[in-house]
Amino acid sequence: MQIPGPNDPIVTPRRPAPARADGKRPLLGLAKPALREALIEAGIPEKQAKMRSQQVWNWIYQRGVTEIAQMANISKDTRALLDAQFVVGRPEVVQAQVSTDGTRKWLLRFDDGEEAECVFIPDAYRGTLCVSSQVGCTLNCRFCHTGTMKLVRNLTPAEIVGQVMLARDALGEWPSATGPALPALPEADDAPDDEEAPYIPGAHNPGANYTTQGRMLTNIVMMGMGEPLYNFDNVRDALQIVMDGEGLGLSRRRITLSTSGVVPMMARAGEEIGVNLAVSLHATRKEIRDEIVPLNKKYGIEELLAACAAYPGASNARRITFEYVMLKDKNDHDEHAHELVRLIRKYKLPAKVNLIPFNPWPGSIYETSTDQQVSRFSNIIFEAGISAPVRRPRGRDIMAACGQLKSASEKITRAELDRRAAEKEAAWVD
Repeated sequence: MQIPGPNDPIVTPRRPAPARADGKRPLLGLAKPALREALIEAGIPEKQAKMRSQQVWNWIYQRGVTEIAQMANISKDTRALLDAQFVVGRPEVVQAQVSTDGTRKWLLRFDDGEEAECVFIPDAYRGTLCVSSQVGCTLNCRFCHTGTMKLVRNLTPAEIVGQVMLARDALGEWPSATGPALPALPEADDAPDDEEAPYIPGAHNPGANYTTQGRMLTNIVMMGMGEPLYNFDNVRDALQIVMDGEGLGLSRRRITLSTSGVVPMMARAGEEIGVNLAVSLHATRKEIRDEIVPLNKKYGIEELLAACAAYPGASNARRITFEYVMLKDKNDHDEHAHELVRLIRKYKLPAKVNLIPFNPWPGSIYETSTDQQVSRFSNIIFEAGISAPVRRPRGRDIMAACGQLKSASEKITRAELDRRAAEKEAAWVD
């Protein structure tokens, strides 16, 4: 697997998503122009195609239908024509789990049998869906369970949007066939930031009250399996559907894309997608970040922070979030916190730092920082005038917490983990 250099850093998937066995094409994930063209190719007269594509679009994204037969205002003959060539498209739920804190995790299977996971996290003022962008991952961040997997392939726009649709199915968010469509969420986000709630170790928070204008799913984070910027085109196309005011209608201010630091794609992400940016930083010194986020050997800390400073739309109103997993005696000392403050000030970054207590997984070599040290680290950053909330662990009991996602149980020897890591790092050499 070859990852191209700075001029074209998009990873080449090991294989594309194959066609369905029945030959039908998913309607889900098609942009409006592509949907219209698909209907024309299927035999819809060109003069009718714009109207028919709008009807299909509304049934899929405003009503949440899963079958073409449910599109009641389209004639039976036209529905039969469409049903012979298309499916609406949904991933299959292999397993659904609910944590004691209310977090939900779905193991999803796609048409070719490959699997990925997504997670819904309810909280006091919002409900956040953590969406995957790849089956497996091209990176090998050492604290992350997903990073132990091989990259299988990129997810398609249909498979990415399908995770959002599936979550809304499970949460009962679609209006009835005769009722009004749910309103689009407003551009402004006045709800308090749930990630800035005080951290209470062991606290139980079922998140029972998390509706916004009748919606439970209010926010999306591209923080699931995979590196979104190594599947840029598909992620962009999927999020444009999610943000479409006539589609799922989520504001770009309610969507966050997380990257481990694919520097050459960051400016393009800001220009073509324009959502909030989160960066998996996790260390302030080269030797430490080289170990826990080996992509740092290709795009170093200074280069990454310069790209953050240039990110389109970054401002005090739209801060860049730095994710920082707390690893005992590795990156959690006081001097690391002071260095993080220095770097943020050096690059004049409008920033927030999310501190994440390490979530253990079988075979991991790291330990979670003590609650006392996490608090000290947070206070040092807060005292410098930079927000540094501690993200409360959610879904640990069902392996749904940050860094724990993995699509299938797999016993891997340490030698095999090291071999996979070496293979991935070798692919980053220009």
